[in-house]
Formats: sequence, structure tokens, C-alpha cells
Amino acid sequence: MENINAPVKKNLFETFSLKVTRAAGSTIAFISAFMVVVLWAITGPFFHYSETWQLVINTGTTIITFLMVFLIQKAQNKDSLAIQLKLNELVAAHKAASNRLVDVENMTEDELKVIQKYYRQLSRFSQQEENLQQSHSIEEARDLQDEKLKIKRGINPDGEA
Repeated sequence: MENINAPVKKNLFETFSLKVTRAAGSTIAFISAFMVVVLWAITGPFFHYSETWQLVINTGTTIITFLMVFLIQKAQNKDSLAIQLKLNELVAAHKAASNRLVDVENMTEDELKVIQKYYRQLSRFSQQEENLQQSHSIEEARDLQDEKLKIKRGINPDGEA
């Protein structure tokens, strides 16, 4: 059986991609890229705005963009997984939470739309609450709303007139 508490050794690519994505999102990286573009623009008159001069910036930016897409996607996938695990922990730890949301990221789009409808309905119910701090599950909110409607119609919540 695998020891889940054992330290995990990061592979070379993961370490590299983490460092590059952090560096690429820094102020220094932006200023450096901006300065490269300014330097390229300044050299335009010296190269008579030739096709080769234009090709240098086009090729450089295309290659960097192409590679960064994959590095950023790797970092995004890792971040997304970490967030999903944290949310799953919160859902699993709360007694009143709906367990149907654990592993929600693996549901189909149609299944997600059904859950979204429930939460829209819950939102409508909560807007009708007098206490803004009140929180309910979808089922509790529906039952509470039904009771309120019965009271408004003059029907005892227990079903008696």
C-alpha cells in the first residue's frame, strides 16, 4: 500500500513549468517583454523596416506564445485540481452539505445544468427570506417556501384549514 504521507518528489518538467509560470507572471517579465518590443521598434529604421526585421519579432513571439500555452495550461490544471480537492474537503467535512457536489467536476454539462437549476431555485427562495443570514439546503428551502405559501393561503402548515 502506498504511503500518502511520504514526501512527493516533483519531476523535472513540473519544477521547470512552476518556475517559468511564476516568472512569466512577474512584473520583471512584463517589463522585459515590453523593452524587447521597444528595442525592436527602435531598430526598425536601421533595418529599413525589412521583412527580416518583421520576421524576427513575429517568429520570436510565436515561439514564446506556443510554448507558454502548454506551460500555463499545466499550471492551470494543477491549480484547478488543488482547488477541487480543497472544495471536496469542505463539502465532505460539513455535515449539512450536499454530497452530490463532491466530484462535481466529473459530471456532464447536462448534469451540471440540473444542479444549477436547483441553486437558482434556492437563490429565489433565499431572496424571499426575511433573515438574510438564513441558510438552507434546496430541500429545506422548498419545504419552508411551501409552508409560507400555505400560511398565506390560510392553510395550517400541518394540512388543516
